[in-house]
Amino acid sequence: MSECREITLEVGEAEFTFDLTPQDVTKYFNALTQTNKVAPANNLLVSTVKQEQRATLKPLLANPVLVMQLAGTLLEEYSPDVEIAVKKPSSTPND
Repeated sequence: MSECREITLEVGEAEFTFDLTPQDVTKYFNALTQTNKVAPANNLLVSTVKQEQRATLKPLLANPVLVMQLAGTLLEEYSPDVEIAVKKPSSTPND
């Protein structure tokens, strides 16, 4: 996976381009707590959107539900396409 990934999201009539790195995503996950989810999502969006689009994005971030939707969509797109399955343990003992 490349070090920086550019992702563009359409929100209504506007487009916002974000540059995400593994460090950005790690910082976001490390900032999440049981009682603090919106602020880290807001910080992820504001810190990774193209500088020239920041002023247009900020008013949209007043709605915490939209903040979470945007961050969720951004992270979903950033995620690699990897199939993960849980392997069930064998019922036969390995003696």
